[in-house]
Amino acid sequence: MLYKAFKLVFLFIFATVCHWGLATLFSFYGMSVNMMLVFAIAFCTVLPLEAGYPLVFLCGLFLDFFGTKLFGNNAFSFTVIACIIYALRERIDFERYLPQMVTVFLCTLIVGIINSILLIWFTSSSQWPGVLSLLGGAIIDGLFAPFVFGLARFALREESPMVVRR
Repeated sequence: MLYKAFKLVFLFIFATVCHWGLATLFSFYGMSVNMMLVFAIAFCTVLPLEAGYPLVFLCGLFLDFFGTKLFGNNAFSFTVIACIIYALRERIDFERYLPQMVTVFLCTLIVGIINSILLIWFTSSSQWPGVLSLLGGAIIDGLFAPFVFGLARFALREESPMVVRR
């Protein structure tokens, strides 16, 4: 259990470094990449509810601490996405690449829309990144999804109960 917690902390740190690096790199091209969201979705597909919801909330809260927008919007929108993923987890085969990519693409669009609605609602202003920026970021997030899902699956999945140890 302690080893799995250590792996989870390492993945969270790795997710923050990936988010920072890729968000910085792709911002020069006008794309808003959200790698923390990709990792959060991957965590939801691997972890049970009791561990996934708090971790996804922390991923969003982490972005809120370093963001300049409304505090709590990412934590809320990531939690909404976690609810959607947990509701669909048994219906979608997240072992395949295409469902991973499409889910991340759509969830990135949903988070962008939720964050804009929250800004308009609470501050009467908006910080819309633009359709091309949001679509470009969603496409990049979707392309990185198989790698992130594979890493999360490799690091966090329990061994199969069918495996017999000698």
